[in-house]
Amino acid sequence: MKFRTLPQILFGLALTLSTWQASAQTQAPDTLPEAIRVTLLGTGNPVPRIMRAGNSTLVEAGKQKLVFDFGRNASTRLWQLGIPLGRVDAFFLTHFHSDHTIGFPDLWLTGWLQPAYGRRAAPLELHGPTGTVEFSTGLQQAFASDIATRQKDEGTPLDGVKINAHDDAPGLVYAKDGVKVFAFNNDHGINIKPSFGYRIEYGGRTVVISGDTRYNAEVVKQSTHADILVHCVSITSDAQMKANPGYRAIAAHLSSPDDVARVLNAAHPKLAVFSHIGLNGDVTTGDIVQQVGEKYDGNLVVGEDLMRFEISTRPEHNGVRMWQVENR
Repeated sequence: MKFRTLPQILFGLALTLSTWQASAQTQAPDTLPEAIRVTLLGTGNPVPRIMRAGNSTLVEAGKQKLVFDFGRNASTRLWQLGIPLGRVDAFFLTHFHSDHTIGFPDLWLTGWLQPAYGRRAAPLELHGPTGTVEFSTGLQQAFASDIATRQKDEGTPLDGVKINAHDDAPGLVYAKDGVKVFAFNNDHGINIKPSFGYRIEYGGRTVVISGDTRYNAEVVKQSTHADILVHCVSITSDAQMKANPGYRAIAAHLSSPDDVARVLNAAHPKLAVFSHIGLNGDVTTGDIVQQVGEKYDGNLVVGEDLMRFEISTRPEHNGVRMWQVENR
């Protein structure tokens, strides 16, 4: 059965081997004891919008909490979920565009503070492509005065503000408690290299985060038959393209609805979730669904901030549950 949804639509339907359920609950249903959960912390792009924070995704697998990319307000979204920033086990960067890094100083420094919203006491684990170590070194230099002052005034433990940064190559970059994270090269354009996507495996389930990319065969390879593929999408009206030539560059290094449909038709993920949603000009998420749906017959969701998806790792539970946390 074909499934389409725009944000905030409630749905429930039967699929082959799976049952999908969703509701607009403001609190999570009883969580499954063995599961992998994906939460869209931010589904936007550089545009400063209240309802779409900068791109960021939380993946909870077993007891691990992992954050991928750090757009504007990622810290706020985590705390809206009641998750202390210092509780995140590792952070993963796809590339160095500012809309993916601007929230990192907040996650890092606010997570180091000792009230309930922070409480990191051990070094922060940061993974990313070549340049990640240099990025973290620069931040530690930039905030050296703040760090020294807070440590002196508040006695905040210095171990919690250290950054254990890694310049990773494609391949296995993280393995802990049965959770594996693989980095892979995507294609964000000839001038934006390196650029990663990530594949997360746990308990026989797979989640793939495309990162910012145009159509890319490696994304297809990594996401083939994935349980969830979180993929970027960007759409620009003809009028806006003519009025602002800068959007031509954006269109050249991000996936259009046609590009996404091509990926999905080749990879056949169980569910496609759109994030890093670019709406430029007089266009809507409905236009994205319509254009993708003309070429792709599978299941997709247009993501919203604080939308959550849960997949049981138990073989008797083949379904994915979806719910929307109230955004306030």
